[in-house]
Amino acid sequence: MSEASDVGEATESSATRRDVLFIATGAFVTIGTGAFIWPFVSSMLPSADVLAAGEPVTIDVSQLQPGQQISVTWQGKPIFILHRTEQALTELKNKDLLARLSDPDSQVLQQPGYARNWSRSSRPEFLVIVAICTHLGCIPYVKEQPGDTTIDASWPGGYFCPCHGSKYDLAGRVFRGVPAPYNLPVPPYRFVDDKTLVVGENPPGENFSLSSVVQL
Repeated sequence: MSEASDVGEATESSATRRDVLFIATGAFVTIGTGAFIWPFVSSMLPSADVLAAGEPVTIDVSQLQPGQQISVTWQGKPIFILHRTEQALTELKNKDLLARLSDPDSQVLQQPGYARNWSRSSRPEFLVIVAICTHLGCIPYVKEQPGDTTIDASWPGGYFCPCHGSKYDLAGRVFRGVPAPYNLPVPPYRFVDDKTLVVGENPPGENFSLSSVVQL
Protein backbone atom coordinates (compact mmCIF):
# COMPACT_ATOMS: atom_id res chain seq x y z
CA MET A 1 0.00 0.00 0.00
CA SER A 2 2.96 2.26 -0.47
CA GLU A 3 4.95 3.39 -3.40
CA ALA A 4 8.73 3.87 -3.39
CA SER A 5 11.11 6.03 -5.38
CA ASP A 6 14.66 7.26 -5.02
CA VAL A 7 15.26 10.35 -2.97
CA GLY A 8 17.71 11.89 -5.43
CA GLU A 9 20.32 13.08 -2.96
CA ALA A 10 23.92 14.19 -3.42
CA THR A 11 25.85 11.05 -4.34
CA GLU A 12 25.04 7.88 -6.19
CA SER A 13 26.01 5.71 -3.21
CA SER A 14 23.86 7.64 -0.73
CA ALA A 15 20.95 7.72 -3.16
CA THR A 16 21.17 3.98 -3.65
CA ARG A 17 21.28 3.44 0.10
CA ARG A 18 18.23 5.60 0.59
CA ASP A 19 16.37 3.81 -2.17
CA VAL A 20 16.89 0.55 -0.32
CA LEU A 21 15.76 2.10 2.95
CA PHE A 22 12.65 3.55 1.34
CA ILE A 23 11.69 0.24 -0.19
CA ALA A 24 12.45 -1.67 3.00
CA THR A 25 10.65 0.67 5.38
CA GLY A 26 7.93 2.11 3.18
CA ALA A 27 6.26 -1.02 1.84
CA PHE A 28 3.04 -2.31 3.36
CA VAL A 29 3.14 -0.03 6.39
CA THR A 30 0.67 -0.95 9.10
CA ILE A 31 0.55 0.94 12.35
CA GLY A 32 -1.30 0.98 15.62
CA THR A 33 -3.04 -1.65 17.69
CA GLY A 34 -5.31 -3.73 15.50
CA ALA A 35 -4.11 -2.06 12.31
CA PHE A 36 -4.57 -4.05 9.14
CA ILE A 37 -2.94 -4.01 5.75
CA TRP A 38 -4.74 -1.59 3.50
CA PRO A 39 -5.46 -3.26 0.15
CA PHE A 40 -3.80 -1.45 -2.72
CA VAL A 41 -6.33 0.61 -4.63
CA SER A 42 -4.79 1.98 -7.81
CA SER A 43 -7.28 4.83 -8.14
CA MET A 44 -6.06 6.31 -4.87
CA LEU A 45 -2.50 6.80 -6.06
CA PRO A 46 -1.10 8.99 -8.87
CA SER A 47 0.03 7.53 -12.17
CA ALA A 48 3.69 6.88 -12.96
CA ASP A 49 3.86 9.69 -15.55
CA VAL A 50 2.56 12.25 -13.03
CA LEU A 51 5.16 11.14 -10.48
CA ALA A 52 7.96 11.30 -13.06
CA ALA A 53 7.00 14.82 -14.13
CA GLY A 54 7.18 16.22 -10.60
CA GLU A 55 3.71 17.72 -10.98
CA PRO A 56 1.34 18.12 -8.02
CA VAL A 57 0.12 14.72 -6.87
CA THR A 58 -3.58 14.12 -6.23
CA ILE A 59 -4.49 11.38 -3.76
CA ASP A 60 -7.89 10.03 -2.74
CA VAL A 61 -7.65 9.65 1.05
CA SER A 62 -11.25 8.57 1.57
CA GLN A 63 -10.27 4.93 2.16
CA LEU A 64 -7.28 5.72 4.38
CA GLN A 65 -8.46 4.60 7.80
CA PRO A 66 -7.25 5.95 11.18
CA GLY A 67 -3.90 4.34 11.97
CA GLN A 68 -2.96 3.81 8.33
CA GLN A 69 -0.27 5.44 6.23
CA ILE A 70 0.62 5.60 2.55
CA SER A 71 3.70 6.97 0.82
CA VAL A 72 3.95 8.68 -2.55
CA THR A 73 6.70 10.52 -4.34
CA TRP A 74 6.58 14.18 -5.27
CA GLN A 75 9.48 15.90 -7.06
CA GLY A 76 11.58 12.82 -6.30
CA LYS A 77 10.92 13.04 -2.56
CA PRO A 78 9.09 10.47 -0.44
CA ILE A 79 5.94 11.89 1.13
CA PHE A 80 4.20 10.14 4.03
CA ILE A 81 0.45 10.64 4.49
CA LEU A 82 -0.76 9.37 7.84
CA HIS A 83 -4.35 9.27 9.08
CA ARG A 84 -3.81 9.79 12.79
CA THR A 85 -6.01 8.20 15.43
CA GLU A 86 -7.75 10.17 18.17
CA GLN A 87 -5.27 8.67 20.63
CA ALA A 88 -2.35 9.94 18.54
CA LEU A 89 -3.86 13.42 18.32
CA THR A 90 -4.34 13.55 22.08
CA GLU A 91 -0.73 12.50 22.63
CA LEU A 92 0.52 15.40 20.47
CA LYS A 93 -0.67 17.79 23.21
CA ASN A 94 0.80 15.79 26.09
CA LYS A 95 2.98 18.08 28.21
CA ASP A 96 5.42 15.27 28.94
CA LEU A 97 5.89 14.73 25.22
CA LEU A 98 6.28 18.44 24.49
CA ALA A 99 9.05 18.67 27.09
CA ARG A 100 11.01 15.99 25.18
CA LEU A 101 10.87 17.78 21.83
CA SER A 102 13.47 20.14 20.41
CA ASP A 103 11.01 22.42 18.59
CA PRO A 104 7.52 21.61 19.90
CA ASP A 105 5.98 24.87 18.63
CA SER A 106 7.48 24.62 15.13
CA GLN A 107 9.44 27.86 15.45
CA VAL A 108 11.98 26.80 12.82
CA LEU A 109 10.73 27.25 9.25
CA GLN A 110 10.17 23.61 8.34
CA GLN A 111 6.52 23.94 7.36
CA PRO A 112 4.05 26.37 5.74
CA GLY A 113 2.16 28.79 7.94
CA TYR A 114 -1.01 26.76 7.66
CA ALA A 115 0.82 23.82 9.26
CA ARG A 116 2.51 25.76 12.05
CA ASN A 117 0.21 24.56 14.78
CA TRP A 118 -0.02 21.79 17.37
CA SER A 119 -0.76 19.13 14.74
CA ARG A 120 1.53 20.54 12.00
CA SER A 121 -1.30 20.11 9.54
CA SER A 122 -4.24 21.91 7.97
CA ARG A 123 -6.55 19.06 9.04
CA PRO A 124 -5.45 17.56 12.37
CA GLU A 125 -6.29 13.97 11.47
CA PHE A 126 -4.00 13.95 8.42
CA LEU A 127 -0.23 14.36 8.67
CA VAL A 128 1.62 15.12 5.41
CA ILE A 129 5.42 15.18 5.70
CA VAL A 130 8.55 14.84 3.62
CA ALA A 131 10.02 11.56 4.83
CA ILE A 132 13.66 12.62 4.80
CA CYS A 133 15.50 12.71 8.12
CA THR A 134 17.02 16.13 8.74
CA HIS A 135 20.26 14.54 9.91
CA LEU A 136 21.74 12.83 6.83
CA GLY A 137 18.70 12.35 4.62
CA CYS A 138 17.80 8.75 5.41
CA ILE A 139 14.21 7.52 5.40
CA PRO A 140 12.57 7.21 8.84
CA TYR A 141 9.82 4.70 9.39
CA VAL A 142 6.74 4.81 11.53
CA LYS A 143 6.80 3.15 14.96
CA GLU A 144 3.38 4.17 16.14
CA GLN A 145 2.85 1.81 19.05
CA PRO A 146 3.47 3.62 22.38
CA GLY A 147 5.91 1.90 24.72
CA ASP A 148 7.75 0.12 21.91
CA THR A 149 10.85 -1.09 23.77
CA THR A 150 12.81 -1.42 20.52
CA ILE A 151 12.91 2.40 20.64
CA ASP A 152 12.65 3.14 24.36
CA ALA A 153 10.31 2.27 27.21
CA SER A 154 8.74 5.74 27.21
CA TRP A 155 8.25 5.86 23.43
CA PRO A 156 5.01 7.76 22.71
CA GLY A 157 4.77 6.65 19.08
CA GLY A 158 6.29 8.39 16.10
CA TYR A 159 8.99 8.07 13.46
CA PHE A 160 12.39 6.46 13.93
CA CYS A 161 15.41 6.80 11.66
CA PRO A 162 17.39 3.52 11.69
CA CYS A 163 20.60 5.11 10.39
CA HIS A 164 21.64 7.06 13.49
CA GLY A 165 18.66 6.85 15.84
CA SER A 166 16.89 10.15 15.27
CA LYS A 167 13.31 10.22 16.59
CA TYR A 168 10.23 12.27 15.70
CA ASP A 169 6.72 12.27 17.09
CA LEU A 170 3.57 11.72 15.02
CA ALA A 171 3.62 15.37 13.96
CA GLY A 172 7.18 14.99 12.64
CA ARG A 173 8.62 17.03 15.52
CA VAL A 174 12.16 16.01 16.43
CA PHE A 175 13.13 14.82 19.90
CA ARG A 176 15.89 16.40 21.95
CA GLY A 177 19.28 14.68 22.15
CA VAL A 178 19.20 12.98 18.73
CA PRO A 179 21.43 13.67 15.71
CA ALA A 180 18.65 15.30 13.62
CA PRO A 181 18.53 19.07 14.23
CA TYR A 182 15.10 19.95 12.84
CA ASN A 183 11.52 18.78 12.50
CA LEU A 184 10.58 16.82 9.38
CA PRO A 185 9.55 19.23 6.60
CA VAL A 186 5.92 19.66 5.59
CA PRO A 187 5.43 20.15 1.83
CA PRO A 188 2.91 22.49 0.26
CA TYR A 189 -0.45 20.75 0.08
CA ARG A 190 -4.18 21.38 0.13
CA PHE A 191 -7.45 19.54 0.47
CA VAL A 192 -9.74 20.08 -2.49
CA ASP A 193 -12.59 18.45 -0.60
CA ASP A 194 -13.08 15.94 2.22
CA LYS A 195 -11.50 13.08 0.28
CA THR A 196 -9.04 14.70 -2.15
CA LEU A 197 -5.53 15.73 -1.14
CA VAL A 198 -3.15 17.51 -3.51
CA VAL A 199 0.56 17.46 -2.60
CA GLY A 200 2.55 20.22 -4.27
CA GLU A 201 -0.12 22.93 -4.22
CA ASN A 202 -0.93 25.47 -1.52
CA PRO A 203 -4.41 26.49 -0.42
CA PRO A 204 -5.72 29.63 -2.14
CA GLY A 205 -3.89 32.75 -0.97
CA GLU A 206 -0.80 30.85 0.24
CA ASN A 207 2.58 30.80 -1.54
CA PHE A 208 4.78 28.45 0.52
CA SER A 209 7.63 26.71 -1.31
CA LEU A 210 9.55 23.71 0.01
CA SER A 211 12.75 25.47 -1.07
CA SER A 212 12.22 27.95 1.77
CA VAL A 213 12.61 25.44 4.59
CA VAL A 214 15.74 25.56 6.72
CA GLN A 215 16.73 21.99 5.87
CA LEU A 216 15.44 19.03 3.94
